Amino acid sequence: MKSLSILFFFLICTSSVFANDPESKTFLVLFKSKELKEIKTSIKDIESHFSGSFNTKHYTGNSELALLIEIPSCDFDACFLGEFLIELENGQTVQLQQIAFRLFDLTENKAVHQQYITMYEDALSSKKKAAKASKSDSELRGAPGH
Repeated sequence: MKSLSILFFFLICTSSVFANDPESKTFLVLFKSKELKEIKTSIKDIESHFSGSFNTKHYTGNSELALLIEIPSCDFDACFLGEFLIELENGQTVQLQQIAFRLFDLTENKAVHQQYITMYEDALSSKKKAAKASKSDSELRGAPGH
C-alpha cells in the first residue's frame, strides 16, 4: 500500500511537469492617428487601459500607430479583445473595435503561416522528385546500345 501511494504521488508530480500550458497570445491593434485625434485620445492612453493587466508595447512613426498586447495563456480571440471598453478623456466609453483601424491575432496568423510554409515545402519536394525521376528516365533512354 505504501509503495502504491508513493507511485501515485510520483505520477501526479511528473504529470504536472509535462502538462501543456496554453501559450500566450499576441494581438496587434492598428490605429489611424487622424481618427484618434478626432476623438481626442492617444495610443498611450489606450495602452494604459491594458498595461496594468497585460504586457504591451506601442509603436508610433510615419505609418499607422501600432499597439502589441500579449495576453498569457488564454482563450481570447480578436473579437473578444475588440469588445474591451476604453474610457476617453471626455468620460465617454467606447469599445476598442470602434476606434481601432485593424485588430490581428498574431498567434493564429503564425499557425496559418506555418501551414502555408509546410504546403509549399511539400509541393517543392514533390517537384524535385518528379524532376529527378524524369532526368534519370531520360538518361536511361539515351544510353548507348538502345
